[in-house]
Amino acid sequence: QVQLVESGGGLVQAGGSLRLSCAASGRTFSRFAMGWFRQAPGKEREFVVAIDWGGVYTYYADSVKGRFTISRDNAKNTVDLQMNSLKPEDTAVYYCAAKMGRHDRRLYDYWGQGTQVTVSS
Repeated sequence: QVQLVESGGGLVQAGGSLRLSCAASGRTFSRFAMGWFRQAPGKEREFVVAIDWGGVYTYYADSVKGRFTISRDNAKNTVDLQMNSLKPEDTAVYYCAAKMGRHDRRLYDYWGQGTQVTVSS
């Protein structure tokens, strides 16, 4: 069982940066792939980025490549999302997610409560 708590959301102007953090409970954090998803008003939740259990492999949605960076610290049970060059279309609730084993964007089964990111134009 893994519990996830996000932090770091807020309001930022277009072109600005935000850093989201996700703190995970549980002793087996290092066995989990970790991901970030987002859901904008009136839209379905979409995959943003993920990182494998060892922090070696990362996976990015095309819409955020070159702007967002995911990282993890298995000693601290945390995963961070650095978001640069933010655009109004990045506005959404961002969710931290986890799944045992390898990344598969369809199979994440542990979720945080979400944190709001709002990018003003």
